[in-house]
Amino acid sequence: MSLEITSKLPNVGTTIFTVMSSLASEYNAVNLGQGFPDFPMNSELIAKVNEAMLKGYNQYAHMNGYMPLREVLAEKIFNIYNAKIDPEKEITITPGGTYAIYTALTTVLRPGDEVIVFQPCYDSYIPNVEINGALPVLIPLQYPEYNIDWNAVRNAISHRTRMIILNSPNNPTGAILSEKDMEELRKLVHGTSIFILSDEVYEHVIFDNLTHNSILRYPDLRDRSFVCFSFGKIYHCTGWKIGYCVAPAAVMREFRKVHQFNCFSCDSPKQIALSEFLEQPIHYTALGNFIQQKRDYFLSLMNATPFRMHNSFGSYFILGSYGHFSNEQEMDFAIRLVKDCGVASIPVSAFYRNGTDNKVLRFCFCKKEETLEKSAEKLRKLHC
Repeated sequence: MSLEITSKLPNVGTTIFTVMSSLASEYNAVNLGQGFPDFPMNSELIAKVNEAMLKGYNQYAHMNGYMPLREVLAEKIFNIYNAKIDPEKEITITPGGTYAIYTALTTVLRPGDEVIVFQPCYDSYIPNVEINGALPVLIPLQYPEYNIDWNAVRNAISHRTRMIILNSPNNPTGAILSEKDMEELRKLVHGTSIFILSDEVYEHVIFDNLTHNSILRYPDLRDRSFVCFSFGKIYHCTGWKIGYCVAPAAVMREFRKVHQFNCFSCDSPKQIALSEFLEQPIHYTALGNFIQQKRDYFLSLMNATPFRMHNSFGSYFILGSYGHFSNEQEMDFAIRLVKDCGVASIPVSAFYRNGTDNKVLRFCFCKKEETLEKSAEKLRKLHC
């Protein structure tokens, strides 16, 4: 007798990032698909991790996170967003931002709840909603600027709406939320029991002297929100898988109930090191300009290719349109780029449940200059 499993995620296959990275490896292509830097992280931070291990910080950290780390995060949040956060009751260290998102959704959602999700979106949102028995209510961002249509949001609200997921700076589009967006959101949720999940892992990767409109800036929104962050995106160590969640004390208590029976606690030496490294704000305050230089350089290189590039106001990513010279489906075109040109990207259709195809690819520009130069040289040879 064979055992069978009724899948909780019947619509989910292998993630597009794995597919394209495997293809890039097979064809020895430049990988501008998956969002990770290919340059070294800060050697001082590495040394601090080694030092922590040598000093014996190798056993379990506190379930909620190393307190000095939570304290320095609370100080950082106050200095940047003028928000008073209790490090004891309102911050939990997590094994990555994606874990924080999953745990927040699992904390709140019950079967039959509805969650508003804007597409294109980070690929974990919809499966995380569905595995909790809830229903994603999908609202497309307005192409080509990828703005939110707030009238569509109002029309989508029902008595079952339990949460709205936001992501700014946005992956995959590089769009950001404006002050007007935040005011629309405040009016929309006022007087409701709707929670907000705000994915802000790229909070410091924002360009053109623009402001990151964090949920933490708005007390009325903060009181109903889980705000999720990642150290990996800030300190160029995505493989560390360490982040944190900020939420009001009452809901954080419930978040921690889920957390304690999932991972319980996070990597101790890295928490020790990060608590000390965060005492030097320059490492994150200068990040936007550092990554913007890469964006600008990549754009200058892409001018010589057939692509029409979109704006990117934050994140590691920028979109390029090709519909003016090819009618190929995005997935087919992305595969051809790997095989014919030796450059891997991500089809934006993969970030939509229904595969919406606007003839747009996502490129990661958080790379060394020589990587960007090599990719652009290959794309200049693209046969249109």
